[in-house]
Order: sequence, then structure tokens, then C-alpha cells
Amino acid sequence: MIVWLASYPKSGNTWLRAFISAYFMTTDGKFNIDKLDLIESYPKPAFFNNETIQRGEVYKYWENSQKNIFNKKEIKFLKTHNALISRKGNNFTYPRYTLGVIYIIRDPRNVITSQKNHNQFETYDKALEYLQNENAVIFNEINKNFAKYEYITSWRTHYQSWMMSKAYRRLTIKYEDMEKDPYKTFRDIVVFVNAVCKFNNRVDEKKIKNSIETTSFDKLKKFEEEGLFKENVFSKSQRVKPKFFYLGKENNWKIILNDEIKNKMNTYYQKDLIDLGYEKN
Repeated sequence: MIVWLASYPKSGNTWLRAFISAYFMTTDGKFNIDKLDLIESYPKPAFFNNETIQRGEVYKYWENSQKNIFNKKEIKFLKTHNALISRKGNNFTYPRYTLGVIYIIRDPRNVITSQKNHNQFETYDKALEYLQNENAVIFNEINKNFAKYEYITSWRTHYQSWMMSKAYRRLTIKYEDMEKDPYKTFRDIVVFVNAVCKFNNRVDEKKIKNSIETTSFDKLKKFEEEGLFKENVFSKSQRVKPKFFYLGKENNWKIILNDEIKNKMNTYYQKDLIDLGYEKN
């Protein structure tokens, strides 16, 4: 059975994975970078027996691959940036394969700065077009195999697809709460995981504190600087790797964004910001 760790890209999924691997996959709660790989990204070739998948056709294999996970009768944490959508009659996932969902939401005005860096967009206008693109996908083609192919859609459609669904047990957390009140936020995650996975364990406060301390932004950034973090990728120019752990708490849209892009985003996302409890201006 699957526990999905879902989010729009650059919303804190790696931090969540690091915490879960530290708390649930160690004895003392101290993060080990090698444990991060135990929470795999979905989809990718290994889930489809390395079968060659044509571009844009991974949806044909979603259900069978998840059925295979279900048949193993093991709990599997999976990270995904895929929206909770259907593609030509194929649902991304189904309740019978899913124990629960942890969904991370982040203020789009801070997502855009990370997206601009990560995707090497020349301007914030280009980055905003990406956040509003209903057909946005991310993929990694290896030897003409498009198994690692995610339909991320737009920022708005993405969060609505996961957060509006009533078919799954879900915990929604804000990236901002992970920063402002990490103990409460991560404790809620532990309680949720224990519940959906039926772990008969008490919350271990010391392990939570160790997990928070050893998965801080600065600690994860140091792993990247030491070349131990494997998930940052080369830019389109293939000359440099943009920093995966980019700004951290310094990512403040009020300071970074100019008035023009602020106004565009505040207008376009006004209802979303109000509904989600973010400042609208």
C-alpha cells in the first residue's frame, strides 16, 4: 500500500522525505542521506520493469505498477509531483492502492522564485507562465524511455486536484508551517503516518527533535555542497547545476519580487490566496 508524498515542484517535498526517512527509517531519528533513496520518486522506470515507455504514455502503466506494489503487501512511501488527474480514462491512483496522502502546499509567490532558479527561466514572467500552464509536464528521457514523466499541470490545478479529493485520507501541510513551527507540523505528520499505517507506536519526541535538527535547510544544503545529494540536475545549457537548496528562509516574495510581478500574482491568485489563508497582498 502507498503513502503518497505529493506536492507541486519546489514546495518542500524533499524536506518531507528527509524527515520521514529520518524518523521512520532510523533508530535515533538522525538523518542519513543514504536513507533518502528509500522513498522513491514515482513514476520511474523501475516501477515498470524498465519497460520502454513512449513519450506521454506513462498513464497506461499507472494502475498495473501500483497493483504490483499493493500485491507485495508492504507499505511504500512514494514522492510524486503528478497532479491527481485522469489521463484518457486512466486515473493516476486509486483508493484501493493508497493508505493516505501527505500534501504540501506553498505560497505560489515563493514557489515562483524557486522555479525560476531551478528551471533557469530568464524572467519571472516566464516562470509565471509555467505556474499557469495547464499542460506542464516534467520528464527525464533516458535512451528514449519516458517512464519518468509527470503531469504537473498548473500550480492551481495541482493543489485543487489533491486537496479537493475526498477519496483519500489526507494530511495537508503548509511549507510555511514547516518553517515557522516545525515541531508541531512534523509531529502532526508522525501522528498521521502512525494512523494510516496502523503503527502502534507512541510519538517519540526525542526522535522528532533529532529528525528536525538533522534535516534543516542548512544541513541538507551542506549535503548538496559536498556532492552527496543526487537529485539536482544540470541546467539546459548543461554547464552548471542550479542549486537545489536555493534560498531557504531567505525566500521572501515581499522582498524578492518586483511590484509588477507581485501585482500580477496577487490579482491572478487572489481567491486561492484567500482560500488557503495566505496574505493576498
